[in-house]
Formats: sequence, structure tokens, C-alpha cells
Amino acid sequence: MKYLKLSATLRNKKMYIFTLKDLENLFPEENLKTIKNNLTRWLSKGYFTRLKNGVYELMEHSPEIKTPDLYIANKLYRPSYVSLETALSIYSIIPDVAAGVTSITTRPTRTFKNRYGSFFYKTCKREAFTGYKLMQYDGLKVCIADKEKALVDFLYYRLRLGGGLDFEQERLNKKILGTINWNKAICYAKLFNKKTIKAVKKCREYINKC
Repeated sequence: MKYLKLSATLRNKKMYIFTLKDLENLFPEENLKTIKNNLTRWLSKGYFTRLKNGVYELMEHSPEIKTPDLYIANKLYRPSYVSLETALSIYSIIPDVAAGVTSITTRPTRTFKNRYGSFFYKTCKREAFTGYKLMQYDGLKVCIADKEKALVDFLYYRLRLGGGLDFEQERLNKKILGTINWNKAICYAKLFNKKTIKAVKKCREYINKC
């Protein structure tokens, strides 16, 4: 396998973040051992960088390309989708930009750090791994929770930390929450537990009173 052929293929497919399995799928005619050896050599030359074990980044980007951290979050730990504080911030439901990218996965809870920052993953049961969509973000497709699921995920994991919920303290955007499909949110909450259902109903009551 030639480096120029590999890099051109990755750029054409916008696969700036990839795994060894991705390379196997792209070049099925290539010997796996050869792919591994070439990748090791190209890593040492700085053509690629390792974001975590088994996940790599093509360093030869076009000048106008900046790989968004949400896209990286999807690729670092699969399956996963962006949710919680990060998604709520994107939808302007909370005012602050989250420190690091927060995601939901069916795999064990993990945190990864690399040159792009911190990436946090919360585990959930498989039946609750839903409510996300594929959307364009900075020119790349990213799996991100819809507004309702991002809110329900947020409430569920806040409750798991213990204590109560202070909606005023969370500084939730009441206007945007007014557009929430509460029936949809309650359906998502049912995938977790009764406490989450109760929290969603309390959040709806809080918004309706405003």
C-alpha cells in the first residue's frame, strides 16, 4: 500500500479519523500485517497521529479543514452519540459551553484525553441507546441526541449523582424548552426508570409555570 494512495482515499471519503478496521474495509486486497507495518512506519514519520489505542488521525488535512471535536467523539468510542451537556449547549438549552465532549455509549464508562481535549462517555442500557440523529456539523456527519433525548439523558445522570434537581440553578433556557415534545421526552424517560419519568414531568411543570 502506498501512502499517497491511502491519504488520497481517506481525504476523498472525509475519513480524517479512522481505525485499523476501516483500513481493512477500504483495502480488502491488502495483507493485514502489511497494513499494520505501514501504519507503524507512517506514525513514526508523523503522517498520522494516534488519538487513542486503535484510533488514528490523518495529519495531512487541507488548510481549510478543521476536524470538529463532536466528530472525533463519535469515532473515538463506538457506538456512541453526543448528548448531555454538550448537546444541550448546542441546542442552547444551557448557556455554558461544556468542558469536553459528553456522549452516551452502550460500552463501559470511559474518559479519553488527546490533543483535542477531553471526551467523556456515560454507559446506558441498550434499550435506552436511542433518540439520536445523524446531522451535519462543521461539514461532517455526527450522531447527536435530539433535544428531548439530550434533556432526558441529562436528568437521568444528574439523578444518579444523588440529591435533587434545581431547575433554576441549572439555568435552563425556558423559551427553547417550551418547544420540547414532552410526550416524546416521557417515552424516552420510560426507557430508564420511574425517577427519570418523574423528573421529566417536574421539568415540564417548571416550564409551564414560567
